[in-house]
Amino acid sequence: MDHNAPDSRSPLIVWGALAIVYVVWGSTYLGIGIVVESIPPLLGASMRFLAAAVLLGGFLLMKSGRRAFTMTRRQLLSASLVGVLLLTLGNGMLSVAEQYISTGLAALLVASVPLWLVAFRFVVRDRPRAATMAGVLVGLGGVAALSLTGHEGAAATGIAVVLLASLLWAVGAFLSGRVTMPADSFATSTIEMLAGGLGLAVLGAATGERLDPTTITGRSWIALAYLILVGSLIGFTAFSWLLGNAPISLVSTYAYVNPAVAVVLGALVLSEPITPRILVGGAIILVGVALVISTERRSKVPQRPGERVDRGVDVGRRVRRRHEPQAARDHVDSPVE
Repeated sequence: MDHNAPDSRSPLIVWGALAIVYVVWGSTYLGIGIVVESIPPLLGASMRFLAAAVLLGGFLLMKSGRRAFTMTRRQLLSASLVGVLLLTLGNGMLSVAEQYISTGLAALLVASVPLWLVAFRFVVRDRPRAATMAGVLVGLGGVAALSLTGHEGAAATGIAVVLLASLLWAVGAFLSGRVTMPADSFATSTIEMLAGGLGLAVLGAATGERLDPTTITGRSWIALAYLILVGSLIGFTAFSWLLGNAPISLVSTYAYVNPAVAVVLGALVLSEPITPRILVGGAIILVGVALVISTERRSKVPQRPGERVDRGVDVGRRVRRRHEPQAARDHVDSPVE
């Protein structure tokens, strides 16, 4: 269906699925924050994505057989590369950063991913509209307000790491729309999670992380299970359904709702302070992201009947394909969040 056309499904079902994406992906930042309390961040993220890959891949094999994973070597390598960028480097570094900064601050900084995606378009000489660039400048002003003042030591390190994670996530999201990927989106996600999880295991071992089950709290185990079953599987399924049954302009609103959910949950569950700087800087970032996404929606040129809709400039959809933030990605989900 045309993702900008009015939705033909029950509004109640659409809003129910959207609520799942809002809350589930917004809650993954909290989940990561609890996991890293007693599980090494890279190995914990590795367990999350490897387990999710096994569950999703097993479901696909039972449902569609081996043909779901029919793909060329180029498609396999492309999906693996994107998985490493999004999950090993993007989500893995987010997990590392959440050892040093609050989950709410991490989520607000990951919300900058759509801004980096617009900046990357200059590399391929795809000049965005003036209003889009205005949104980027506004959003980056919010990032600067959150990042450049009042932070020292570990907090400054955490901010630098999460900004690098957001940049790498954006690189992966940008490339995902420009390389040859497998035809089945669920198979693509399985390959990405498998490659990302293996990359995280290698990186964790290389940096000296060691997994000692006797030191892991029940609270962290529950959070890890939540990330696997709810964050990676239920959230992804709801989002994939929305992409086929709701206007993309509505679905894209997750990019600026998830950070707000993360800030509230962090305050309620972990007693994270919501400072004036977080309120002001976060609001500026979300206004910039909203301006970018809404401008990109309006930039669509009406198509003649039967003519294919070009979604090449669809920032919201590029971010969504692998998120979790996803996250910002999984995420900085989105990712993927």
